[in-house]
Amino acid sequence: MFLASCVGTSNIPINKKSFEQEDAYILYALEFEKNHDLENARQMYLKLFEQSSRYRYLKRYLAFSMQLKKFKDVETYSEKYLDEDSKSYQDILRFYTISLLKLNKLDDSLKQGLLLLEKFNNSENYELLANIYFERQEYKKSEEYFESAYVSNVSGETLTNLVDILYSYLDKKEKAISYLETHIRLYGCKGGVCSKLFSFYREQRNINGIISVLKKAFYEYKKEDNEYAMNRTYKFLISYLEQKDLDEAIAFLEKNDLDKYKLLSLYQKKDYKKKSLRLLYKLYKDTGNIDLLAQIAILEFEMAKDKRKVLKEVITKFESALMILDNHIYQNFLGYLLIDYDVDVNKGLALVKKALEKAPNNVAYIDSLAWGLYKKKECKKAYIQMKKVVDAIGLDEKEIKLHWNKIKECK
Repeated sequence: MFLASCVGTSNIPINKKSFEQEDAYILYALEFEKNHDLENARQMYLKLFEQSSRYRYLKRYLAFSMQLKKFKDVETYSEKYLDEDSKSYQDILRFYTISLLKLNKLDDSLKQGLLLLEKFNNSENYELLANIYFERQEYKKSEEYFESAYVSNVSGETLTNLVDILYSYLDKKEKAISYLETHIRLYGCKGGVCSKLFSFYREQRNINGIISVLKKAFYEYKKEDNEYAMNRTYKFLISYLEQKDLDEAIAFLEKNDLDKYKLLSLYQKKDYKKKSLRLLYKLYKDTGNIDLLAQIAILEFEMAKDKRKVLKEVITKFESALMILDNHIYQNFLGYLLIDYDVDVNKGLALVKKALEKAPNNVAYIDSLAWGLYKKKECKKAYIQMKKVVDAIGLDEKEIKLHWNKIKECK
């Protein structure tokens, strides 16, 4: 995290030349950068520095050396060219301090880090010292310096480092969570703070906290038109809302006018028939999805107080759907209606048999078959099929019991 501030910019200003080939070397270096050839780029910047004494070239050399994990080179050249009178003194001293840290020279790194902060009191240097203390396993000191860095420059990235120390190394879990909650309330989710708080809440199984931070992140991403992050957050959020309270999940979806199919499934889970039917009609109108027409037919029939009154329209909807679909659920549903209401028993039986070809052990379909055979007075066949149903699920269901008794009496 502390390397980023050392890398600087790749825009190398071209001022008055220090030596004849300076412009050409700069172009070579930039071309190497463009091609991600950092080894040759850094060597070219070192050559530029050695021939011009311009520290901007040295900083590029050190930055690329750091990226390539050439920490010994960083140590050597940053120490060699440390110059208190240079405008780049702070940057070079920081490179030197970090190289010592990376080389596990923790005492030397701490000494240089304290010197750096003494001369240049800023959040970056507080944070560097915090990292040094962390590597030394002096977690209380690390906490203090991360706090100072955060206070001097409020940053989500700094805070996530601080709360990791608090939560995982100092067992100050409530303090860590409080820091995050306050920061998010004031400044939002940038810097990974919402993700960090989410991970803490999840570890503690705090579902209310999880939902709260996911909602905050969702609305922030929505405001920023960050569709990818918003959709990713939504998937987590709706999952936790479902776990907690289906009605809360429904309210969230209704308020935000999104994921209509998910909303429909939640209406169906809660058996909200009127809301389901309204949404089904809207979705069917918007999409023309014929499967929705069949779902409308089922729901309209189930909701009707006088089922004979809606029977004709329901049958028409099913027939329209089954002209396109080959769905055993809808085949059985329509088949049973045609049988039970004596509309067309033969056609009903044909549909039920089609359904059974796809799901031969479905007891609901076998019940429909038995009932159709009963209607045709094929009593023995009806009995054989109905006994399979009774043996499988018993007589607890009112309709099954009625069919069984009627078929037993059939002669």
